[in-house]
Amino acid sequence: MSVSTTPHLNFRGEAREALEFYRSVFGGDLVAMTYGDMGSQDPGERNRVVWGQVAAPNGFRVMAYDVPEAVPFGRGEDPFFVSVRGDDVEELAGLWARLAEGGTVAQPFGPSAWAKAYGMVRDRFGITWVLDVVA
Repeated sequence: MSVSTTPHLNFRGEAREALEFYRSVFGGDLVAMTYGDMGSQDPGERNRVVWGQVAAPNGFRVMAYDVPEAVPFGRGEDPFFVSVRGDDVEELAGLWARLAEGGTVAQPFGPSAWAKAYGMVRDRFGITWVLDVVA
């Protein structure tokens, strides 16, 4: 299996602007999915980014999203996650289990609306990891 890690940056209403800026600096393609794309009817969040990415041919890659209003957020506090992507659910489940030892599970690892499997965990060192198997 191939596993890749990517910085996953957290914003509140600025994810698209940040991704556009990073694309202007590093080049590449920008892809973004909004909360509205996922079915949200909340007018304050429907156009915000639930998942976005800039990927450039030179290897640059960054992901970003807008933290929902219901989740506490302070700019500069918990500004990133580490995203681990792979293509094998079983292997990522094993990585997930080891990261969760002594940590705090924010989203159990399992099927999601956008991935074969997804989960979020803060490890025992305070680092938040998001693991997913892309659909």
